[in-house]
Amino acid sequence: MFDRFDCTAILRRALSGGGEFADIYFEEGNSTVIVCEDAKIERVLAGADRGVGIRVISDLRTAYAYTNEISEESLLALAETVSRAVKGKRFEQAIDLTRKRVGTGFPILLPPEGIPLREKIATVSAADRAARALDRKIRQVTAMYRDGTARTQIVNSCGEFTESARTGTVFTVQAVAAEGSLVQTGYEAVGGVYGFELLRTKPPEELALAAAKRSLMMLGARKAPGGTMAVVLSSEAGGTMVHEAIGHGLEADLVQGGMSVYAGKKGTQVASPLVTVIDDATIANARGSFPFDDEGTPAQRSVLVENGILKGYMYDRLSAMKDGCRSTGNGRRESYQTKPIARMTNTLIAPGTTPPEEIVRSVREGLFVKKMGGGQVNTVNGDFVFEVSEGYLISNGEIGEPVRGATLTGNGPDVLNRITMVGTDLGFGIGTCGKEGQGVPVSDAQPTLLIAEITVGGTA
Repeated sequence: MFDRFDCTAILRRALSGGGEFADIYFEEGNSTVIVCEDAKIERVLAGADRGVGIRVISDLRTAYAYTNEISEESLLALAETVSRAVKGKRFEQAIDLTRKRVGTGFPILLPPEGIPLREKIATVSAADRAARALDRKIRQVTAMYRDGTARTQIVNSCGEFTESARTGTVFTVQAVAAEGSLVQTGYEAVGGVYGFELLRTKPPEELALAAAKRSLMMLGARKAPGGTMAVVLSSEAGGTMVHEAIGHGLEADLVQGGMSVYAGKKGTQVASPLVTVIDDATIANARGSFPFDDEGTPAQRSVLVENGILKGYMYDRLSAMKDGCRSTGNGRRESYQTKPIARMTNTLIAPGTTPPEEIVRSVREGLFVKKMGGGQVNTVNGDFVFEVSEGYLISNGEIGEPVRGATLTGNGPDVLNRITMVGTDLGFGIGTCGKEGQGVPVSDAQPTLLIAEITVGGTA
C-alpha cells in the first residue's frame, strides 16, 4: 500500500506541529468466526477490514488517529489532524524509506482463505456431536472456530519500513455437565500461528471429548479442602501463573506508572533461584509470535528474570524512550484502530532439572493442579487469585481423587520465591490478553512446578 503514496510527505505533515517521532501503520485482513451452541450454528461471521493509523510522540506523549479511507489525500488530512494535537521542537531529521524489511513468518500449510466455509462449519458441528454423544449428563456444548489473516506495513520517521503477514487459527470447546443441582464445566482450546492444518493434527472431536470428560469428572469430584498446603502445578496447567503473577508486572508502562510491584527492583531477587522467566515472540507457530511487533521492531527473546534475579522489563517504543533504552519488540495493538502499548507475547518459566514424577513423589500431602482456569492480579501489590478447573489431592506422593471448587490465592513475588522444584517438561496454554480495552493473542507456558506453600481456597 505504501508504495503508492508519498509516505515521507505524510510523516512530515504529521510532525509539522512538533514531535520526536511519527509512524504510519497500515493493516488489512480477513477473519471468520463460527459458533455452534445447543446443537445449532448460532453465528457465522466472515468479513474484511483495512485501515491506517498515524501516531506522533511529542514530549513522551502520544497523539493517535485512524481512518479506513485509504487515499493519499485522506492520509495527509489525518496527519494534519494528529499534528494539531502536539506541540514541541520541530522534527528536522531526514527520512529515508528506501530500505524495506519483509517478515516471512512461519509456513502456513493450509491457508484459511482456501478452505470452504462449509468445511469450517462442519468442524464445530462435529465437536458438538462428539461431546454430546459421550454422556446424557452433557447438557450444553459451545464450540467455536476462529481464523484470521492480516498484512501490515509500518513506516516511521526513523526511516524504518517493515512489512509482514500473520495467520492464526483457534478452536475452543466448552462442555457443561449437570446432575441434579450440580453443574460443572470443562474447557479445551488449541490455537497458534497455523492455518487449517491445525485441525488436521488436533481434531475437533478430540478437543470436545477432553472438555466433556473434564466436566463429567468434576461432577463426581468432592469439594476441595481449603488451607495452606503444597501445590504441584502441572505443565498441562498452562501458564496462567507466569502470566498473572509476574508477566503483567514486567510490562514497562505499568512499571513506569507506579502500577507494578516489580518497579525499582531490577537487579534484585524477585523469585526462587530456580526460576527463569522469558518472553519470546520467536517461538515457531506459538500464538503470540510474529516477525515484527506492531511498531516494526523485530521479534525478540527477552530474559526477564534469570535464576530469580530481575533482569529487565518488556518495552514498546514509547516506554523505551522514557527509560532511554531500546524497545524489546513488545509494542502490540489490537488493530489499526488502537495505539500500540507494551504487551506480552509468549511468556514462560523455563524448564528445570527435576523429572515431573519426582516432583509429585516428593509431596506428602497437597494439591495437584492439572488445569488452571481464569485468574486476576493486582499489579500494584502482586496479589492474585486463580481458579483451578481440574485438580486432584496428593497423598503420600501419589495423585489421588479429583476435587472441585479450588482456588489459589497469593502474592506474586512471595509465591515465586516459594517454588522449590522445577520440572524438565514444558506445557503451553493459549489466550487473548486484555489490557486498556485491547485484546491481543498470547501464549503462556511453564514446566511442572512445586510451590512449597500456598493458600488454597476450598469449599469443603
